[in-house]
Amino acid sequence: MEEFNDIKEIAVSCGFSHVGYLDVGTITLMHEVRDACAENKCHAYGTNWSCPPGCGTLSECEERIKEYKRGLILQSTAILEDAFDVETMMSLGETHAESFDKFSLKLKEYHPNAMIIGAGACSKCTKCTFPDNPCRFPEKMTSSMEGLGMLVSNVCKDNDIPYYYGPNTITYVGCVLID
Repeated sequence: MEEFNDIKEIAVSCGFSHVGYLDVGTITLMHEVRDACAENKCHAYGTNWSCPPGCGTLSECEERIKEYKRGLILQSTAILEDAFDVETMMSLGETHAESFDKFSLKLKEYHPNAMIIGAGACSKCTKCTFPDNPCRFPEKMTSSMEGLGMLVSNVCKDNDIPYYYGPNTITYVGCVLID
């Protein structure tokens, strides 16, 4: 199972549209991304352990990320009927999350210390214990790429993976750091 291509095949079998290699050295955490999180447009800021400020400072996140050297970028893409096709957007979000959960479970069998970084806040629990108690399931928690300070389009570009697949498309992006 140590072969990287085997891990990519598992990711594809879990339903991702696109899977690519991630060089962790290309990841840059940005204060501007974190500042956007603080605007709380997604209503997750300050409500859980996977998003700021619960996920730690930028320097704490950077230290955790630096423990890894490589990983995978995982994408789910769909074609929209038009720019207002909210039904497809929501459906793809659910599909991406299901694929991510399936893949994470399989990956953890071989790489139990993998860092799982998704699209959006962790949703493993109905109500997060933040800030009063520690996370109930830290081994299952998924942090948000943006919450950690990553500009998702840059992570894709810096690893030669498209982020934009053309007009009337939407793509959800997550990644896993393996070793």
